Order: sequence, then structure tokens, then C-alpha cells
Amino acid sequence: MEIIAKAPPNGYTIGTGNLLTLAVNRSVLPRLPYDPAHLQAVVLYTYVPLLLAVTVSLPVKSVQELIDHARRNPGKLLFASSGNATTTHVSGELFKLMTGTNMVHVPFKGSVVAITDLTAGRVNVMFDNIPSIGRHVKAGKVRGLAVTTAKRVPAYPDLPTVAEAGVQGYEVTGWGGLIVPGATPKSIVARLNTEINEALPHVVEKLTSLGSEVAGGTPEQFAELIRKETIKWADVVKRAGIKID
Repeated sequence: MEIIAKAPPNGYTIGTGNLLTLAVNRSVLPRLPYDPAHLQAVVLYTYVPLLLAVTVSLPVKSVQELIDHARRNPGKLLFASSGNATTTHVSGELFKLMTGTNMVHVPFKGSVVAITDLTAGRVNVMFDNIPSIGRHVKAGKVRGLAVTTAKRVPAYPDLPTVAEAGVQGYEVTGWGGLIVPGATPKSIVARLNTEINEALPHVVEKLTSLGSEVAGGTPEQFAELIRKETIKWADVVKRAGIKID
């Protein structure tokens, strides 16, 4: 992000930004080495749904059963993430806030090691990106309970959304998009936006097979998403006391 923000605004330095780097990090990092205003949104190119899964040894088979179990056993369930303040962490904290449950966060150094402990039963619960955890659900190594998006995910049609399963208003979606230095001319931003939007239909099948979704749209729509997500997660970070340590 720092390299992109400080690069010459000539259209030849472009990069990818996501939920963490463009929204969450503003609230959890004491100082950013760049000014987010020095980045310009070009186009949102993908949505990445998350999936709520539990270890198969946990005696719950639905979101409501998980909530009930957690309430009966406050502080005993361990929920894993790929690290402090990651999407997999903040999604679990939002779930705890909205359900009034108390689960202990266990941050790992990446999803791979977290999923390994989830399959082994050393941790109980995890919210993770579908491209990462999905194959383990399909293989029966962990039990999928729900997806975190507002709508069901075509690749997992039998899984309800967390909201459908009883936590009304719950929604978390990872996302990624193209960004450039903030002073990049509008004509260059428009050209990049057009080219990416025209290319996206060619990768729909591949992204869908991985559990992701193709996005697209205007620079203004992407900028508005960043604005809304920054406000949403700043509130969650404050209420949950999330910190980088």
C-alpha cells in the first residue's frame, strides 16, 4: 500500500487492495505508513465469501446449535483465525457481538495451520475464506454450518447464510479491487476500469469454481464500498477491542 500510494501517478504502478488493507487496517494499526487518501479506487473485481465451519467432533450441526452451545459453555470454545485483525478474525468477533457469545480467539500464522488444528479438533470454530476452507468442508474434514454473505453461495447451495440461520443482519464478505496512486489522472483510471471490466467475464468460471464471485463496476462504486466498510469495521474493532500485538 505504501509503495502504491507514493508511486508516480502515471498509470504504470497499479496494485490490489482488499477489506483489510483498505478498510480494517485504518482502525487497528496505530500509524499507517501512508495516507489512504493517497490511493484511488479503480474497480472492484472480486467478492470472496467466508464460511463458518466447526470441527467434526463438536456436537453442533447448525448455527443456532453453535450459539446455544457457546452460551452454555462461555469461554470454552476456541475460534481460530489466520491472525489478529484479519478477515477471519473480525468476522468471528462480529459474530460474537451479534450473538452475545463468548469464544476465545486463537490467532494462527495463516489459514493453513489454523485449518490443520481445526480438523484435528484442537480448536473448535473458524470463519475462513471459501477458497481456503471449502475443499476441507467438501471432503468432510470439517463441518460447514453457513456462509457469511447476504445470499447463498452457488458452489455451496445447501449451506444457509448466517443471517438465514438466525443471526439477522450478519454479513461479511471479503473483497479485492484494483487501486492506483491518488493523483492518477481520471482518464487513466477510466481506461483501467474499462479494461478490467471487459476482462472479468473471462474469469467467471474459474473464480466461481473456487467459491469466489466476480464483481466489476465503476471507480465511484468501489470507493463507496471502501467508505462504508471502513465505518462498519471501525465500530467492530472498537467494540471488540481488537488490537495488533
